[in-house]
Amino acid sequence: MEKYTLNRDDTVLLEIDIQEKLVPVMKYRDQVIRNNIILITAAREMDFPVLATEQYPKGLGRTVPELLDLMEEQNIFSKNSFTAYTDDVRSALHALGRKTILITGMETHVCVFQTVRDLVGDGYRVFVVRDAVASRTKENFLNGLDLMQSLGAVATNTETAVFDLLKVSGTPEFKVMSKLIK
Repeated sequence: MEKYTLNRDDTVLLEIDIQEKLVPVMKYRDQVIRNNIILITAAREMDFPVLATEQYPKGLGRTVPELLDLMEEQNIFSKNSFTAYTDDVRSALHALGRKTILITGMETHVCVFQTVRDLVGDGYRVFVVRDAVASRTKENFLNGLDLMQSLGAVATNTETAVFDLLKVSGTPEFKVMSKLIK
């Protein structure tokens, strides 16, 4: 059952390309941004790292302000490849020494899929947060999820991930997160 269990001591949140010029054309963009805010807050409350990538920021803009304001600039990596598992991200993950990656971002069937494929291939346990990823079409979104699950990634959702990381109620983290999830 370890494959299906999130532990804060071994988890990294990796947000992929949630950028100013991509977001407007994404289906369910408001839900994706809201759930990413919840997940970043969870990471901050439970003290696990957040990394992010930006695909060609000169052309696609920066990470949307709602998320950018919650992140540390040194943990945001610019890229031109579709995979977010770049040399910089690989080095950052190696330095953290954690083997479970919680994935969010855009687009599900391109950058998110290629990143998951590369992470799984390199021995990471990967959880794709299905209500925190997006594509322009529902068909591409579903295809991306199918591909990632067939690779061995676990499809989860924001609430399941947060409560699995929390483990118990009654803690200060639980109080913060339960207010945010309501």
